[in-house]
Amino acid sequence: MKNAILITIGDEILSGNTIDTNSNFIATELKSIGISVKQIFTISDEIEVIKSTLKDAFDLGDLVITTGGLGPTRDDKTKKAFLEFFDDELISDEKTFKHLSDYLISRNRQDLLELNKSQADVLSKAIVFQNDFGTAPCQMIEQNGKLVFSLPGVPYEVKPLIKDKILPYLKEKFELDSIFTRIVSVVNVPESILAERIADWEDHLPSHISLSYLPIGNRVKLRITASGKDFSQLENDVETQIQFLLKIIGENVIATYEDKIEKILGEILTDRKLSISTTESCTGGEISKLITSVSGSSKYFLGGIVTYATQKKIDILKVSKETVAEHTVVSEEVALEMARGGQKLFGTNICLSTTGVAGPSKGEDGKDVGTVFYSIRIHDIEKASHLYLPYMERTDFMNFVAQRILQDLVAMLVQNH
Repeated sequence: MKNAILITIGDEILSGNTIDTNSNFIATELKSIGISVKQIFTISDEIEVIKSTLKDAFDLGDLVITTGGLGPTRDDKTKKAFLEFFDDELISDEKTFKHLSDYLISRNRQDLLELNKSQADVLSKAIVFQNDFGTAPCQMIEQNGKLVFSLPGVPYEVKPLIKDKILPYLKEKFELDSIFTRIVSVVNVPESILAERIADWEDHLPSHISLSYLPIGNRVKLRITASGKDFSQLENDVETQIQFLLKIIGENVIATYEDKIEKILGEILTDRKLSISTTESCTGGEISKLITSVSGSSKYFLGGIVTYATQKKIDILKVSKETVAEHTVVSEEVALEMARGGQKLFGTNICLSTTGVAGPSKGEDGKDVGTVFYSIRIHDIEKASHLYLPYMERTDFMNFVAQRILQDLVAMLVQNH
């Protein structure tokens, strides 16, 4: 298997002002064609740092991909570093200039052509991949049988360059094994116990099939990956192994194809013609966001409401004042009443509710940061649960709780089908 090294270039990444989403995307795409990412570097926009990292990367891998530092401004120094590293010179490339000019004119940005025209100057040794969504092209240089690609850093420019141009080039350049992956989602079994239950099956996996455990909330995603020359055979081999696996843990499996819980839920709700609504407090709309991220969710998601203030829980969801006074607003009892009120308000088969303290300070009733109660109501069946997540940052807390409640709902729907 070929090994790749990724280099993310940019002070904005190191400072934390910008999140590096490119590396995750590129690594995933490379894996899909049988190329493994061996290491990822994040470095500053400094010529000597870029050159030094390129040297290390060439020593470590067969393929190097850099992102960032290709803009027209002085703080973008990747091209200069490449020039020095490869002892090359810049040439004005007519095809790249025309592509750049057409791109800017099509977006009514002719006035920027003078500023950006230097981006049509490319290394003489490079093969150029034109950027259909930006001004900086991708350049590829081959040296001693190894390849390096220099890409811009903007994610919406990186993605089409990788998918539409670089991956096809790599598949043609190298004789790569096919890769086939399936995800088996397992709920209500701790990772350690799950590993023990399937140990014998795992020990007898064929050598071309590997298994990895990806725990998330109360779910463990089992990623089964096969590599080889015949893609159809890989599909059959993985399916055979999944059927063996289902005989061991079938009662805890909620999906064998899709790995995103919101999509798994969407398929179940669509198949059973069930409707759903949400009444959120501490999750701030995160549950609704996950549900509606799925195309076609309007078939089953009727609406959601964030009743953050206690009085709005009382006014809109008809939570009892007495319940709040007796148990506090962050309680199992309030979570249950929120779900009942939401189910009635939206007229849905299912309603989900959350009430808790996301932090960083304690709740109005004195409850500790990280305390959360959530409720799931399916028709007239209801269940309330409690979590305590005191060390999670606010946004991580919201996402974890939202993921957890959807996982619990899917498990309930599967078990009660």
